[in-house]
Amino acid sequence: MKKQHKTPDSAKKKILLLFCGGTISMHKAASGTADVASYGAEQLLQLEPRIGELADITVQYIANIDSTDMTRETWEKMVDTIEKKYSMYDGFLITQGTNTLAYASSALSWALAGIGKPIVLTGAQIPAETLSSDARNNLINAIRLSTMNLGGVFVVFGNKIILGCRAKKVSESELDAFKTFNDTDFGEISIAMVLKKSARKGHTNPFHAKNGFEDDVVCFTLIPGFRAENITSTIDKGIKGIIFRAYGSGDIPQSLIPGLLYAKKKKVPVVVTTQCPGGATVMGLNKAGLLALKTGVIQVFDMSMEAMSTKLMWLLAQGVPYQNIKNKMQENMVGEVNPSRAEIFLNMESSA
Repeated sequence: MKKQHKTPDSAKKKILLLFCGGTISMHKAASGTADVASYGAEQLLQLEPRIGELADITVQYIANIDSTDMTRETWEKMVDTIEKKYSMYDGFLITQGTNTLAYASSALSWALAGIGKPIVLTGAQIPAETLSSDARNNLINAIRLSTMNLGGVFVVFGNKIILGCRAKKVSESELDAFKTFNDTDFGEISIAMVLKKSARKGHTNPFHAKNGFEDDVVCFTLIPGFRAENITSTIDKGIKGIIFRAYGSGDIPQSLIPGLLYAKKKKVPVVVTTQCPGGATVMGLNKAGLLALKTGVIQVFDMSMEAMSTKLMWLLAQGVPYQNIKNKMQENMVGEVNPSRAEIFLNMESSA
């Protein structure tokens, strides 16, 4: 199932650290709240005096923000920097806040699909200046992974290695704050790093990013009494895409059908996921889901909220026509959809 990878003993790899702020670099203000701009990237690298033994690390500042303030412009700057510096480094490490780290790892997964080098994101639940911080271990392990012969986007947190498009933050207080959504972990960290046998090796083929994200997208979480007018009025304001966090396996009240048909008429894609913390969107199971499915909404099977929302933002920015959005959303690009489960769901959809 999995294979071990030892940290290379040969010449040190060149790693570019992209610093984006977050809890890992925060300090506690007089008010008792954590604030940005305490530790810089250079200070983070001093958490362990021997960290230079792992890699030759260069620092570049992207932002110094609480990741709650993350925008698509910051993602685009990350992608642009990686593409411009791609030939100069063996791997890339990104430190940022945990609140939107899974959104960032998913967003980068689309823009950097097919990349031949490791892109590793990490952060911390406790600021690095605090004695009990998890920053040191997360940073060291993220550096270790970034030196390996891998291609793709990954999250390193605690003792887990998670595929970027499957990452989800599940706790605001536990140090083991992230999990793999609807899949097994890409790898685990113990004495050695143990990765899935399916881990994609790095390559030296030419690489070009597909940058850009459309942020004119809205997300609705269904609650009893939600009205179709909420959909139509949002569309009339010029929104480009809609995400629905529906009930159960993708059930949507029949009272919303007029709103969904209006979205179809205006060629605004509506993508549906489940509100449940686990499971998949299978809209043909119940009549409430089936009726909505027949209006042209898009179910995304076992994708996470972070993956499906950033994928929609990315597809819209790439200029994918409305009629092709569904196929692209349901296509497994980088491991965000389980192909065998998707085939079952698609067969159910076509026979509904």
